[in-house]
Amino acid sequence: MSVIFSKTSGLTETATHYCPGCTHGIAHRLVAEVLEELGLLGETIGCASVGCSILSYNYLNVDMIECSHGRAPAVATGIKRTVPEKTVFTYQGDGDLASIGTAEIVHAAHRGENITVIFVNNAIYGMTGGQMAPTTLAGQKTTTAPEGRQPEFSGLPLKMSEMLAQVPSASYVERVSLHHPKYIRKAKKAVLRAFTCQMEHRGFSLVELLSTCPTGWGLDPIDSLEWLEANMIPYYPLGVFRAPEEV
Repeated sequence: MSVIFSKTSGLTETATHYCPGCTHGIAHRLVAEVLEELGLLGETIGCASVGCSILSYNYLNVDMIECSHGRAPAVATGIKRTVPEKTVFTYQGDGDLASIGTAEIVHAAHRGENITVIFVNNAIYGMTGGQMAPTTLAGQKTTTAPEGRQPEFSGLPLKMSEMLAQVPSASYVERVSLHHPKYIRKAKKAVLRAFTCQMEHRGFSLVELLSTCPTGWGLDPIDSLEWLEANMIPYYPLGVFRAPEEV
């Protein structure tokens, strides 16, 4: 019997620690599949951020380095400049990239660093207890905003893809979602485009993945998928915000 679908060699055999319904595992698989299909598993260095993905080095079958909170783009910059022949990427959540790491990601984009950023946005601080994040939606309840985020007090949620797409040195920026198989297939194409940009020396690329956090949101896995579609996508519309020609 022929095998038509199998586990990618880009993932290890280690079971993940993620909560039931969390889509970090899907994001890991997409990165792993793309790197395997591009023949880059042995030539890639990943920069893991602080957050729910802190243990991603246990799951992705590539060389990984653990970075201080928010500093993954700075670490990736140093690695890429030291060994430019390697494929280098960061894997960051919204509490990491859009908060303490805002300066690093903005300046990496402005410098046009030839790295790929995988940005997982679940609109909450998942690992540390469900606090309000820079991407938490208006009215969304969290442990530090039990009445819901108030824009007049906390400001509006940051739209990182739209902001970074305005940077002239950014090459490719796209937002996708992981809430449905149809959108997961589109997400894989976006991850492929982002790594292809790096292989072609086009500069900075970022893929934002809208993700679920059932535990932090206080929902079951199915309801969390529906909540993402109904609430996150209207505020964080999907699509390509910046792309070079012929990507």
